[in-house]
Amino acid sequence: MQTLRRSKVRDQATEQIKHYIVERKLGPGDRLPTETQLAETLGISRLSLREATKSLEFLGIVKSKTGVGLTVGRIDMERVTEHLGFHAGLLDVDPHQLIDSRVILETGVLPYVVRRMADDPTIETRLREIVGQFESARDLKTFIALDIQFHRSLLEASGLQPLVAFGDLLHVFFQRFRESVKQAAWKAGVESHRRLVDFLAKGRIDDATAELRKHIESHKERI
Repeated sequence: MQTLRRSKVRDQATEQIKHYIVERKLGPGDRLPTETQLAETLGISRLSLREATKSLEFLGIVKSKTGVGLTVGRIDMERVTEHLGFHAGLLDVDPHQLIDSRVILETGVLPYVVRRMADDPTIETRLREIVGQFESARDLKTFIALDIQFHRSLLEASGLQPLVAFGDLLHVFFQRFRESVKQAAWKAGVESHRRLVDFLAKGRIDDATAELRKHIESHKERI
């Protein structure tokens, strides 16, 4: 039988550890068995286990601390998105699919945003503050940073935290579309953001959905 390459063994060990965590319904902070016990349970060497846990530590899935051992961590989405941003296969994804994915994700949360905005006035205040900051943007880098901030805040306003993580992933691959925005389009973009907040504040979900769809799909003109 052909011996598996070390990288293959490490990848299999990584999958086994993730399966172990899911199968036992372990959550952040829960302790894992000792290195020796876990290696024996999974039927792998301690070296393979160590290599696998290092990969998982990078993403925040597990944590290792002297005197405590291995515990289940929380996925570091910022690190994940940075890592995936350099993945050639993902960078080659169909741009129309990226745009359509953002439309589905962001318009889908609007009913939740409207409901939460009605109970929490700070949500509207936060979104309007970002729109106001667009007025003072003098360079593309600042404009892009504010645009990312606005759309992330919109997803956060829904209260659906897992969708914020998905949004972060899409924003990584959407960067090249933002960089094609011409300064002449900034004003139109600012006005679109402002109209969106106005519609949300008035509970006009259909109008807000149409505005947001038009705003995101404008990127198709620059493909």
